[in-house]
Amino acid sequence: MVPHLILLFVCMFAVATGFSMLGQGGGVLYTPIQVFFGIKFHEAATTSLFLIMMTSLSATLVFRKASKVDWPLAILLETVTTLGGLVGGLASGGFSGAALSILFAGVVAFAAIFMIREFHMEHVCPPLREGWIYWRRKFGEQEYCVNLLLALPVSFIAGLASGLVGVGGGILKVPLMVLLLGIPMDIAVGSSAFMVGLTAAGGFAGHVISGHWDWKTSFVLAVAVFIGGQIGARQALGIDKKKMKKAFGWFLMGIAILMVGKAMW
Repeated sequence: MVPHLILLFVCMFAVATGFSMLGQGGGVLYTPIQVFFGIKFHEAATTSLFLIMMTSLSATLVFRKASKVDWPLAILLETVTTLGGLVGGLASGGFSGAALSILFAGVVAFAAIFMIREFHMEHVCPPLREGWIYWRRKFGEQEYCVNLLLALPVSFIAGLASGLVGVGGGILKVPLMVLLLGIPMDIAVGSSAFMVGLTAAGGFAGHVISGHWDWKTSFVLAVAVFIGGQIGARQALGIDKKKMKKAFGWFLMGIAILMVGKAMW
């Protein structure tokens, strides 16, 4: 058991370091790594959510200092997303491990496509459109606009999916914030780093109520992801995110295929 835990510790440290560079909690790999180590999906998802909370806290400390977190935007969207995460966590017990694995693979594949392909969005509100629906944001030297009529339901759905499969939602939030809401990539990454922790907390609460948590393993691995989150977030401020995104994208596509294969066996 101890060698198993040591290897898990090393894996989680590596994942937290890599994914915190992109404003993500790492749940996309925390869960499958545990499953491949023989941990049941529901327990793996719960531990994953706890680890995402730790990675988020660690990375947010760095992104906050670098002024990359749009706090009003993040808090508004996260209020809805956390509710979705709680509902997803509570509902997870009604699905089999195989069904959740396939859903998980779909979420991962979506994120992989976003990372592999290049997308360009307009960050400014359409002219002559006013009202509470169009939230004009000025953050530092950047200006962008968020359509709240789209942002709020999308955030709830992202939280729901995150809570079900044990991810913090960064793998969904960053693509949705950039593609659908027109938020600049660097602001989306920094804000997502904060948001994923709260989404994970909602899903985690639902799973704990359902009795899925192995707290001993969670606390040991939390040390690894906190340290990894610090290192990764600091590196994120100076890396070429375009190249890293594509490499991660192909890697995630492979993970999605492996998860589907394991669910079918």
